[in-house]
Amino acid sequence: MSTAPPPPGRPVAIVTGGSRGIGRSIVERLCRDGYAVLFTHSASDAEAAQVERDGRAEGHHLWAERLDVTDADAPQRLFDLAEARGRVTALVNNAGVTGPLGPFTELSDGDLRRVVEVNLTAPIRLCREAARRWAHGAAVTPRAIVNISSGAARTGSPHEYVAYAATKAAVETLSVGLAKEFASAGIYVNAVSPGFTDTTIHARAGEPGRAHRLSAAIPLRRPADPAEIAAAVAWLLSPEASYVTGTVLNVAGGL
Repeated sequence: MSTAPPPPGRPVAIVTGGSRGIGRSIVERLCRDGYAVLFTHSASDAEAAQVERDGRAEGHHLWAERLDVTDADAPQRLFDLAEARGRVTALVNNAGVTGPLGPFTELSDGDLRRVVEVNLTAPIRLCREAARRWAHGAAVTPRAIVNISSGAARTGSPHEYVAYAATKAAVETLSVGLAKEFASAGIYVNAVSPGFTDTTIHARAGEPGRAHRLSAAIPLRRPADPAEIAAAVAWLLSPEASYVTGTVLNVAGGL
C-alpha cells in the first residue's frame, strides 16, 4: 500500500515508543480500530520499518518517525507531522525506560536524568502540546490522552528501579490532574497501569526472564501479553469509555 494520507475523516493517533512491546501492540490495535497512526521510535529502525510493512500489508495507514521524545522541539514536531495526516484525536504516551536494574545507591546521575526525562518530562510536554492544540473551540469529536504507567508505581520496585517507579507514580498524578483541568474542553485523560508484561523491556534492563520469574506473585499466575494492555488503551479511546476520565486502569492480573 502507498504512504498516501488516510481517507478524509479518519482520526489520527500519536503513539510514542511504538516499534516493539506494548507500544507495537497499541499501534496494531489502533490501526485495526480504524485509526491512522503516527508512532515514534528512538533507535529501532528495522523494527519500526517492519511494523510499517506489516500494517500496510493489511491496508492500514501508519507511519514511523525516528524521534527522541526528549528533544526540545519533539512535541511541536510530532504534532505537526501528525496533523499533516489528518485530525489528531488521540495521544498515547507509551515511550519509557527503566534504567538498569539494581540497588538505588548504584543509580548514576546520567541514568536518573534519562529516566526522568523520558518517563515524565516528555509526557508532560506532549500532554501540554495536545492541550494547547485541543483546548480551544468546540470539539467535533472527543480527544483523548492515555498515559502508560506501571504497577511499579504501587510497589516502588525496591532493589530494582525505584526511580522508574517514582516517575510512573508521577504520571498517574499527572493524568488525574489533567483530566480535571481539561474535562470542560472535551479532553479525556486516563492512564493504563500494566503489571508484569512479557516484552523486551526486561532484557534491555538486564534480565530477559524477569516477567516470568515474578509471575508466581501474580494471582493469574502469568505475565500479560502486550495485546492485553493494548486492549485497555483501545477501550479508553473508544466511545464505550465516554464517562471515564481521570482513571488509572490497572491491567495487572490481580496484583
